[in-house]
Amino acid sequence: MVKVLVSGACGRMGQAVVKAVQDDADLSLVAAVDVRGGVDAGEAAGCGKCGVMVGTDLEKALLDSRPDVMVDFTRPDAVFSNAMLAVKNGVAPVIGTTGMTADERAQLEALSLEKNTPVFLAPNFAIGAVLMMLMSRQAAKYMPHVEIIELHHDNKLDAPSGTALQTAEMIREVRASAQQGHPEEKEKLPGARGAKVDGIHIHSVRLPGFVAHQEVIFGGLGQTLTIRHDSINRESFMPGVVLACKKVRDLTGVVVGLEKLLD
Repeated sequence: MVKVLVSGACGRMGQAVVKAVQDDADLSLVAAVDVRGGVDAGEAAGCGKCGVMVGTDLEKALLDSRPDVMVDFTRPDAVFSNAMLAVKNGVAPVIGTTGMTADERAQLEALSLEKNTPVFLAPNFAIGAVLMMLMSRQAAKYMPHVEIIELHHDNKLDAPSGTALQTAEMIREVRASAQQGHPEEKEKLPGARGAKVDGIHIHSVRLPGFVAHQEVIFGGLGQTLTIRHDSINRESFMPGVVLACKKVRDLTGVVVGLEKLLD
């Protein structure tokens, strides 16, 4: 039985994680933490009382409950400190919060190896999103002209999304750096052509009604190819979260990407 602490338990993703842990026979919810405390985690998630009260002190919850895994869906400005605190206490973080910097990842990697406590990060826990990224990497070998459009709900705090950045990085593995578009093109408004990663344009949309969506558009001579993934609800991420909870303790160091856990 894998003992799980959910950090960010009262948020929308955190509530879905609480329910997913409760529904899985191999996982046990032992603690829940959020800036809003004092409620039963199961009741907050809409799945009935579970006897685990949501606390507000992460370090106390880690020490009191001694979980094997901490699942973190919080905020970009909190995820690094949460992950470091978990690793210092020998708890393996499963992180869905995006926005961690390269320097923060390096610090987390060093501590992870020092404490022999693995860390798993995924920009997207939906199996379909992982397949979209893998297919995009394959397509880029043959159609290197590509742009990425990611669309999320208007409460998302970081842009571009972690999924878009990870997709661009995976495409970079197989595609030479290139300047796309006309060499003399001009933006009439700054940012009109989006952000750029090694010549790959990334466009971010934030609107009510969206959950998490991305399309990768490839252009070639007389043709285009679009690979798109849509998460219709947050339950789409839960099989990946559950899988990570079960496999994270077998990893070493910091591992990024759900595809690393798939057979």
